[in-house]
Amino acid sequence: MKFCDHRPMNTDIRLFTAKVYNFLSRIFLICLTLYAVACIGCASFQRKLIYYPAIYTSEQVDDMAQSAKIQRWRNFSGEPIGMKRPSPRQPSERQILVVYGNGSSAVSCAHYANDIQKLAAFDVFILEYPGYEDRPGKPTQKNLFHAADEAIQLLETNKPVYLVGESLGTGVASYLAGTHSNMVAGVVLIAPFTRLTDAAQYHFPWLPVRLLLVDRFPSEVYLRNYHGPLGVLVGGADRVVPEKLGIRLYDGFNGPKRLWEFPQDGHGDLFGRLPDVWGQLMELWQTNHTAALK
Repeated sequence: MKFCDHRPMNTDIRLFTAKVYNFLSRIFLICLTLYAVACIGCASFQRKLIYYPAIYTSEQVDDMAQSAKIQRWRNFSGEPIGMKRPSPRQPSERQILVVYGNGSSAVSCAHYANDIQKLAAFDVFILEYPGYEDRPGKPTQKNLFHAADEAIQLLETNKPVYLVGESLGTGVASYLAGTHSNMVAGVVLIAPFTRLTDAAQYHFPWLPVRLLLVDRFPSEVYLRNYHGPLGVLVGGADRVVPEKLGIRLYDGFNGPKRLWEFPQDGHGDLFGRLPDVWGQLMELWQTNHTAALK
């Protein structure tokens, strides 16, 4: 005896469609969960992805400073806040504050003092970030800005102050220029960004970085309050901070400015370019010196 299946064909189609829908829904939920876990993980460890402090003992720092011919820079309480080297040619007429990138340190930036003091009689000061080398604390935007505020206020008020910022330090230099514009006579930013969120989005295009990032370093915002001379150096082969972000920051700045583009330079290559542009940079700074301090 034969039995016939009298179910309508459209019933089978509906069952099949329901199974496919359930399967795809489960896949979507799994993907959504994994994405959420990735977002939470990146948000939780974001500062480890931003800051790469080199940590040494005080004895190691002292030995490295001696080898580099720089000395401790201390606040009024006697606590070390960075490194310094007075100009060999005294009396000096100008002073420079260097704020470095996320993977550097004050001792590692002694080359700026070497380069600058070969060319001009500047006193050079290099800020040490909290949590770097042997300085206590944790590196965060708030702590870096607080340390930078203290540092610039320790500089002599009867000498022009110039800022050199590299990479992450361009965010700190922009902050100082915007909040202490009456003290800052000139700024040069090496491999800068508009905001750290823009640089982070470049590296993590699949994440909602603008919602997750806590330390944002909005350089373009702070520079709105600074109207002095600005120099910007960008590298066409920079894969850490894309050249376009530095150019965008430069284009948005309303004030005396000059852009130096190095098409073949990667991120680290730019940090040794200051001597190549020094003459033009000094001309930019000196020509607009009076206007910068108004």
